[in-house]
Amino acid sequence: MNYIGSKHKLSSFIKNTIANTVGNDLSGLVFCDLFAGTGIVGRTFKPFVKQVIANDVEFYSFVLNRNYIGNFKKLATQKHIDNLNSLNGVEGFIYQNYSENGSEDRLYFSEENGRKIDAIRQQIEIWKNNNEINEDEYYFLLASLIESADKVANTASVYGAYLKKLKKSAQKKLVVGPAKFNITKNSHQVFNEDGNALIKKIKGDILYLDPPYNARQYGSNYHLLTTIAKYDSFEPQGKTGLRAYYRSSYCKKNEVKKSFEDLIKNANFKYIFLSYNNEGLMTENEVSTIMTTYGKYSLKTINYQRFKADKTENRNHKATETVEYLHILEKQL
Repeated sequence: MNYIGSKHKLSSFIKNTIANTVGNDLSGLVFCDLFAGTGIVGRTFKPFVKQVIANDVEFYSFVLNRNYIGNFKKLATQKHIDNLNSLNGVEGFIYQNYSENGSEDRLYFSEENGRKIDAIRQQIEIWKNNNEINEDEYYFLLASLIESADKVANTASVYGAYLKKLKKSAQKKLVVGPAKFNITKNSHQVFNEDGNALIKKIKGDILYLDPPYNARQYGSNYHLLTTIAKYDSFEPQGKTGLRAYYRSSYCKKNEVKKSFEDLIKNANFKYIFLSYNNEGLMTENEVSTIMTTYGKYSLKTINYQRFKADKTENRNHKATETVEYLHILEKQL
């Protein structure tokens, strides 16, 4: 997925910095990714640590991490993938509210793909309710659908708006591809909670933090992925069909520092790493001041080309280079 704040291109920098700080042998350590997003960082560490704890307050993110992190044993799911891809489309909630020729005239998906998403999502739920798939298989199939639907979405990478005409990738037929995950010996934990609340209930060795940096609320930018994941009934609001969504204090200038300090204070982890950048709501000095209060602080930086919207359909988005910070705290417990 082309995801705001994705650490895919920074995963090697993050892993190497953490290993250099903590030690190369991570096999006995518990690693927590508290604001997991699509789970890129947790996936990077999953093969090397004793256990990953992944969390995100957004439900679409929980589904992705429940598969990529929570699933750790091989699943026999190809027949289910094949079955889903053979389904005929139906006129369901996604088609009516978010698709070409639907009743609400929102062009997030082509007519064919909107109908196909409805058919697939309904079939997954039928299998679950009939106990034809277990919990691991359920989240694997949901994650596979979310990833595959995102590839044919008619957006400039986020769901805050849709394009006026179907772009080339949105005209392609939806094909569900398997959301493959790493097999490991040990089990892992995945949560769908507010990070500041969860931190009081968990403990481990390495805490990785990648909260929102600015005022963009992930709940509004990826609302349609949550709607596909939950497939619930509600009245979509406004031109973009928004649902009610969680508003993070990390996106609010007057709340972010208090929330961050509370998080650091309550963290029962020896090593804490915070990804942030020079365009964030908190300044480098504000972060270092808070973290220094709780132990030994240091900082690593790297120049990085920030997220930018889709360049298709003659869009002229200029790449902007930012300084990505990795704030490091060895906490006094």
